[in-house]
Amino acid sequence: MKADLRVPAATLDKLLGNQAGLNEYIGLEEHELRAIASLGVRLYEQGRTSEARTVFQGLIALDPNLYLGDAALGAMDLTDGRLDSALSHLTKAVELNPDDPSVHANLGEVLLRQARSTEAQEHFQRAEALDPLSRDPGANRGRAIMAGLNLAAPETQETQPLD
Repeated sequence: MKADLRVPAATLDKLLGNQAGLNEYIGLEEHELRAIASLGVRLYEQGRTSEARTVFQGLIALDPNLYLGDAALGAMDLTDGRLDSALSHLTKAVELNPDDPSVHANLGEVLLRQARSTEAQEHFQRAEALDPLSRDPGANRGRAIMAGLNLAAPETQETQPLD
């Protein structure tokens, strides 16, 4: 006897329209989803980036409203220099969770690399504000980037027109 693999049309419409994730039908709890995210992080730390990427993509498929998958893929894309993809993932992650300083710092770095310095500065400042005790490594990286930029930026001076 074969299992019935048909999916109701309304369910497919919700899934394909990204209104719901697979977890709506599977029922994993938040701690289980976070464990999946931790697995992805461990794979990434081991240099198994392709497998980590698959885990994070799966996490987004499970729950597109959980920011961890987009935050991780955005960070990976930033590292790989895929700035457009990083911007997309990190923007979504910030929308889903505006209180993660590392995500703001990563988004700030993407924007800075895209020569959008005003927007970048806003995200670096938000990362700093979310981490007043300087404990978050991402926020600290953002602080270092801002400090470096402040040192490297030449003082603006008014110049006299040449006669």
